[in-house]
Amino acid sequence: MQQLANGLFAGSIYALFAIGFTLVFGILRHLNLAHAAIFTTGGFLSVDLISRQGLPIWLAFPLVMLAGGLIGLLLERIAFRPLAGRPDEHFAGLISSVAFGGMLIALVQARYGTEQQSISSEAFPNEVYTVAGVSISLAQLTTLGLALVLMLGLAWVVAATPLGRAMRAVAENARAARVLGINVERVTASTYALSSALGAMAGMLMVLNVGQGDLGMGLAIELTGFAVIILGGMGSLWGAMAAGLILGLAEALTIHHIGSSWKDVVAFGLLFAILLVRPQGLFGTIKAREV
Repeated sequence: MQQLANGLFAGSIYALFAIGFTLVFGILRHLNLAHAAIFTTGGFLSVDLISRQGLPIWLAFPLVMLAGGLIGLLLERIAFRPLAGRPDEHFAGLISSVAFGGMLIALVQARYGTEQQSISSEAFPNEVYTVAGVSISLAQLTTLGLALVLMLGLAWVVAATPLGRAMRAVAENARAARVLGINVERVTASTYALSSALGAMAGMLMVLNVGQGDLGMGLAIELTGFAVIILGGMGSLWGAMAAGLILGLAEALTIHHIGSSWKDVVAFGLLFAILLVRPQGLFGTIKAREV
């Protein structure tokens, strides 16, 4: 039960990271490889705000999300908008996002150096609760609660708000959406802002749980994020939520029963097994290719 709880908390971070990833892909068909760098930036920024600037953690949460959203707007404006309409728009955007992510990591390194940055031990109450023999820290509860609220909030925005309806229209056919009067550029920018805000928050929650951030933390979770969106179904928000939790549980049980060195083998083996049975992922659908 302890390992199941640990896997649930880790999986909530995977899901939050991946849902931002899949939001951009599902609506715009852009593969944003700068998402991992934004995750890392969110982690380092949270350490700065809490440990260096002395801000309370409840104030750091919205500030990190705001910073992530602004980075997302900058990413869309610099790396993707100038390429719109080109025949190689998607591939060129992928390469452009890699360059943007590299520059972002370089700026983080210039600001904070190459050493790990530790969050103050006094930043968050070190309380541990025991429920049915399972030890759960306040940081873990906060992580799970915030991740679920943000993921469900995003699902509500996409399903029930004017912005969400515009996003779905753009995802279906951007040209038709423009004819209907939808500001496609504004929808695109909003999508990147929401995605990046969630990615930055995922980085903060990771730092909150492990106690420190390092420049490689984004790369460490990037492959897991890819696995989550493929397992859940490319472009499926609910699939990303479910697959993140499943992958977290699979890793935790593998560490407990086999060993930590096997966690990636089992996790990605599970991915291959699911794709053999259901190539479109758990919640994805097979769409006819347009010619």
